[in-house]
Amino acid sequence: MGQTGKKRQFIVMGLGRFGRSVAQTLHDMGYMVLGIDRDEAIVQSASAGLTNVMQFDIRDADALSEIDVGQFDAAVIAVKELESSLMCTMLCQEAGIKEIIVKAINERHAKMAENLGATRIIFSERDTGRQVAHRLALSNVLNYVELDDSIHIVTIKVPQEFLGKNLVEMEFRKRYHLNVVAVRTQETVMLPPDPKRAFQEEDQMVLIGQKEYFKRFEAE
Repeated sequence: MGQTGKKRQFIVMGLGRFGRSVAQTLHDMGYMVLGIDRDEAIVQSASAGLTNVMQFDIRDADALSEIDVGQFDAAVIAVKELESSLMCTMLCQEAGIKEIIVKAINERHAKMAENLGATRIIFSERDTGRQVAHRLALSNVLNYVELDDSIHIVTIKVPQEFLGKNLVEMEFRKRYHLNVVAVRTQETVMLPPDPKRAFQEEDQMVLIGQKEYFKRFEAE
């Protein structure tokens, strides 16, 4: 389930193959995305698919301040240069961005980024840009798998508004057009889930369905 009111805004630093995939996927999903790269040719190329693209060095604190980087809900730092990545991570943390996702080149990079404020570390060998974008767009996502372009399997933390309710009374399948294939509790995994069991704190839901219905689920 998504936030009510203002739609989330994302900033992607570094528009190489990975960063551009994240930015383009979020843009195609209807989110406001600002893409940044210091390479003029890359910025010009990315502008063909992205509405908001800027060219500057992400180590430039004044430039980040001018665009009010703290207004963004999440930042994806996807540059290859270690110094640039770490400096930008620190600047984003100081600006108050709640989610800072850093693409690390190795475990040492990952550890340093975490120490500077990264809230999530990804390795492009394990996480595709599309997967990262969908995890960002869908609140409470713990895991995300594309079976193909239209069918997805998503594991989420049970939304607060579901607590104390069960699948039957919510008419979950009818309302969201998604199937709950399993529920993970603190004690066990229910496969299939008990449709009359009320959801509790710390429960996780495993959902399967079409991409378009996950978008609607998030919007509500």
